[in-house]
Amino acid sequence: MVESFKLWCEPAGENRIVNVYLPNDYYESDERYPVVYMFDGHNLFYDHEAAYGKSWGIREFLDQWDKKVIVVGVYCSMHGNDRLVEYSPYNYYTKFTGSVKGTGKATMDWYTGFLKQYIDENYRTWWHREATAIAGSSMGGIMAYYAVLKYNHIYSKAAVISPAFRMVSRSAKAEPKRCMPLLPDTRIFYSWGELEDKQGKLERIICNIQERLEGPEVQQYLYKHMGGTHSEGSWEEEVPMWMDYLWKD
Repeated sequence: MVESFKLWCEPAGENRIVNVYLPNDYYESDERYPVVYMFDGHNLFYDHEAAYGKSWGIREFLDQWDKKVIVVGVYCSMHGNDRLVEYSPYNYYTKFTGSVKGTGKATMDWYTGFLKQYIDENYRTWWHREATAIAGSSMGGIMAYYAVLKYNHIYSKAAVISPAFRMVSRSAKAEPKRCMPLLPDTRIFYSWGELEDKQGKLERIICNIQERLEGPEVQQYLYKHMGGTHSEGSWEEEVPMWMDYLWKD
């Protein structure tokens, strides 16, 4: 089941819709659950809410998966290109966007502070680091990567799906040096689509980052999605892979 409500998002200066997936027997049990925090919450559960008419199908997947988790998805800004600002912890410039001063750090401070506290106080969660993951695609993939490194004491796992690293490659490559060493048992799943990366630049950036993070502190999995595109349809196909990798031994 999916519950929805609004929370005040201080960095954005507005209320944001929050979708929370709960196991179907949530209200018939006293069980506690691990939590996956996700970006672009409108694209996760229902096609009619999704920006391009296709969701990730996470509700259907979790309803039949053999592990019970809570998934928290927050809507991004729906104002112009503001998503490109709030979902980047770095400043960057492209011909398409012009100069962007990212506010992703403030966004993540809200996720790790206000949002996580609210979820832990209002739902039966396992609050500790080992039971807390973060995931996102494209700009949300940048944020998931940044979060698991910068806030590694909170998130032990991350799914970095089709990250928009090409826009912030220099800053993304520098992040490991600023954040290492990570805590033990950190897990990161990276993916990219074959058809979204025909020149191989994204693959090279991800491999470079993976090498910079290599060590006993972090387990990493790199997945090149053959025939994959930069789309919710492709990302739906990857959900079972990264869920299994992050949560199962």
